[in-house]
Order: sequence, then structure tokens, then C-alpha cells
Amino acid sequence: LDTQPQYRSTVVVFYFAKSVELTGVKQEDVAAVPTPISSQDLWNLLLQRHPRLSVLQDHVVLAVRQQYVAIGDQVVTLGDGDEVAVVPPLSGG
Repeated sequence: LDTQPQYRSTVVVFYFAKSVELTGVKQEDVAAVPTPISSQDLWNLLLQRHPRLSVLQDHVVLAVRQQYVAIGDQVVTLGDGDEVAVVPPLSGG
């Protein structure tokens, strides 16, 4: 059993450009996101929901509360209602 209390937040995820085509949605609420979370784990969580996003893997950045976060081991702390944006490269690709 996991005795660590883990905080979970419901965040609002916005998809831009190519990611809208891949997910079919412009925004959605994602519940029970563990926090703090690494940006890589956050991306993996979005990939579980929308596997087609994997084509953006090496080019996408996330924006958390309008601050850009590269996907990697950077840790972000999320609160309920925080906005997370999936921002693919703006050029064609």
C-alpha cells in the first residue's frame, strides 16, 4: 500500500494547432493528476488519453499557467483549475 499521501488536481488542458487535429478537442478537464509531477510524466498522462499525440513527442512544449515547460524531468506543481497548454511547433511538420 502506498502510504504517501498524494495530492491530485483537476487541470484544464488546452490543445493548440496540430494537437487539436490529433486529439479532436480544443480543451478538456483532466482529473486526478498527481502533483507535484514531472513534465515528462504529465506528457505521458496526456499520451495515455490521446496516443496520437506521440507524433509531436520531440517537438512539443507544455505551458503550465502560461509558463513554457520543456518535456523532461522538470517538476511542476499543479492546483485545481490550473491551465496546461499543449503547444506544438507552429511551422508545418
